[in-house]
Amino acid sequence: MNASLLNPFTVTHPTAVQTSLVSGASLARFDPSGKFVAAGRSDGSAAIWDLDTRAAIRWCEGHVKAVTSVDWSRNSRYVLTSSKDWNVIVWDLASPMDPPQRYTTIRFDAPVVSAYFHPRNSRIVLALLSTGEAYVVDSRKEHRARVELCEGLSEGDDERARYAPRLPAFSIMTTARFDPSGRNVFVGTSTGNVLVFNSRTKTMVARHRIAGAGSIKSLEFAKTGRRFATNSTDRTIRQFILPTYPSPGVGVECAILETELEPTHRFNDPISKVAWHAMSYSPDGEWLAGGAADPATHKIYIWDISNDGQFATALDGGREPLIDIHWHPHASRLASTTNQGSVLIWHCPSPERWGAFAGGFEEADENVMYEEGESEFDVENEVEFAMRKKLQEDENVDILGGVDDLVDHQVNGVAGDPDDEDLEWADDELDDDQQGWRLKVIMVDDDDTY
Repeated sequence: MNASLLNPFTVTHPTAVQTSLVSGASLARFDPSGKFVAAGRSDGSAAIWDLDTRAAIRWCEGHVKAVTSVDWSRNSRYVLTSSKDWNVIVWDLASPMDPPQRYTTIRFDAPVVSAYFHPRNSRIVLALLSTGEAYVVDSRKEHRARVELCEGLSEGDDERARYAPRLPAFSIMTTARFDPSGRNVFVGTSTGNVLVFNSRTKTMVARHRIAGAGSIKSLEFAKTGRRFATNSTDRTIRQFILPTYPSPGVGVECAILETELEPTHRFNDPISKVAWHAMSYSPDGEWLAGGAADPATHKIYIWDISNDGQFATALDGGREPLIDIHWHPHASRLASTTNQGSVLIWHCPSPERWGAFAGGFEEADENVMYEEGESEFDVENEVEFAMRKKLQEDENVDILGGVDDLVDHQVNGVAGDPDDEDLEWADDELDDDQQGWRLKVIMVDDDDTY
């Protein structure tokens, strides 16, 4: 019984809009705790919303052009914003001020399309520029560097470069993400390839071809790191099961794994042939949501991965078209952003279960004649009743039952062998984003407005 009460996935997927946050946002991301939402805006600012009070509690104002992506550190202390003004800013939410204190600012030579923290250390940042270049920026003292991820040459590329030197040997990088463990960086290209780089050595370890995909628009991982989805210009979302990749040594040449990935599932709309703006996995990886690029409606398609990828439902959010979605890290909730700047929070309303408050209580759809038991209302000896009650109080009660059956999705896919070189590298010179920090309460005057 305790497992069914504690496990949020007894409810499957969101079905209705719970609230709407009017924030002028172009994208929104839940934090790892699920208590806050960061909303990036086209005016260069980002708002941090408290889902309990449904109020903006911090404003990150530092960019002069539109925010293109936001990301959270693993314990929600730091927020990253990237912008078309060529800057990536990391904000420290532990600072007792609004706007929060800038932890660091990273300047590039072109507009930044997206940026992400390393899953284990917020001092390592992955950034993708509008020029099609991807960089890993390490701000740690002993590892300080800014390294561009360069596609390695295969045998076919060598021949091509020899006999046709004027032709470009490499494709444009269109999207880049860390995998959930942080060991590898996955990069999608304009030619339908997925490049895999080792985060520690920055060398390419694999190149996967995706037949018929066209340009890769976005990548998404399930929390376990094995399930991997791509969104491409052929209006199809594909899911793959990733292989394991070797961990190369620094300065050591290693063979590049050249394979063609075969998708386990293909998701599309066979009727309207709609394209997809974004996609997101549920915390357990059993559901996949796709945000439709429909110019007339706000549609979210949800597929049941555990049931052979069958289509589950389509959520209708009104007439404001959708531009972005993100699944809650722990619960059956979604955040979808409209083109008018509203962030819709979806949930799955559950009926009240009165039996959870009174043992033996049963709900009835119609009136039932009650039959009184023979000794139900008999007067009981008070001494015997008090003695029995005291004995019951001394019994051991299992208040933790069912907890062991739950999966910690925050850690799943990130923890690993303590002797792993890639994880040791990432955990060296850890940041201050430790558990136990608290967001300061800022008092404002009644006439102050955000």
